[in-house]
Amino acid sequence: MPFTAETLRYERRDRRAYITLDRPERLNAITGEMARELAAAVAHANEDDDVRVIVLQGAGRAFSAGYDLKRYAEGGEEHQGAVWDPIRDYRKMRANTDAFFSLWRSLKPTIAKVHGYAVAGGSDIALCCDLVVMAEDARIGYMPARVWGCPTTAMWVYRLGAERAKRMLLTGDTIDGRQARDWGLVIEAVPADELDAAVDRLAGRMASVPTNQLAMQKLMVNQALDNMGLQSTQTLATFFDGVTRHSPEGRWFVDFAQQHGFDAAVRWRDQGRLIPDGGGPIPTAAEVDGLDGRP
Repeated sequence: MPFTAETLRYERRDRRAYITLDRPERLNAITGEMARELAAAVAHANEDDDVRVIVLQGAGRAFSAGYDLKRYAEGGEEHQGAVWDPIRDYRKMRANTDAFFSLWRSLKPTIAKVHGYAVAGGSDIALCCDLVVMAEDARIGYMPARVWGCPTTAMWVYRLGAERAKRMLLTGDTIDGRQARDWGLVIEAVPADELDAAVDRLAGRMASVPTNQLAMQKLMVNQALDNMGLQSTQTLATFFDGVTRHSPEGRWFVDFAQQHGFDAAVRWRDQGRLIPDGGGPIPTAAEVDGLDGRP
C-alpha cells in the first residue's frame, strides 16, 4: 500500500525509500505530527522487502530548521505556565526523541542529505541517521543550547567525542559542511550542486548489499554505542530539555518570544546577546530593533 502523510513525502525507487520533510514554507520546522509521521515512514520502509536503504531529505531551502518555534515559543503551545509537570513534559519529548531515533533503530541503513540548515531539532533528526552527507555550504548546530533546549538524542557526544561536543553545546555555534566533515561529525561534504549525486552513489552502493547483511552490520555497530550508555544518556538529555524550557532563563525566552516574536528572540539568542541568569527584564523594543536580519 502507498504511504501518505501530511508533513512529509515518501517515494520508493531503485531499492531505496526517499523520505522528504515537506513543510518548506517553515523550513521544514518540526511538529509533533511530523515526528510521528517520520517514525511511521521509517517503519513503512522497513516493512517493504523492495527497500534496502532509506534516504532522508528536506524540501525547499533547508533540511530542517528545528522545532516550529512559531507554535512552541511565540504561541506558548508547549510551555506549561506557572507549574511544570516534568513527567508530562518528558512523555511528550521522549515520544519525539523515539520517533527521531527510529532512523537509528531502523534495520535498514539511513542516510541524511543535508542542505541549507540542519539546526536545533533538525540536527537531532540528521544525526540519528547512520550516515550524514552535507552540502559544503550547509550549516549544522544546536543553537538552543544557549537557552531553551538540550539535544534529546544526545548524538553530538557519540559522534564528536566529549571535547568537540562541548565546543558545540557550550556556545550554540553552527559549523558548515566542510568543518563537520573534518571533525568527523558527517561522512562527506560536497558542493551543493553535487549533493544529490553523492548521496545517490552512496545509497546505490549500499542497495546492492543483501538486506540481512546490512541489518547485521548495523546492529553490531549500534550495539557498541548502546554499551556506552546511549539510552541512559538520552533519558537524562530528554529530561534536561524540559528543565531548560521551564527554567527562569527558559521562561525569559518564552516571554521575549511572546512580546517581540520568535524571529527576534531567536536572533537575540543566536547572535550572542546576553541571556541573564535567573531571567530578568525583557529587552525593550528599541533594543530589539537593533538586531540585524541574520537567521
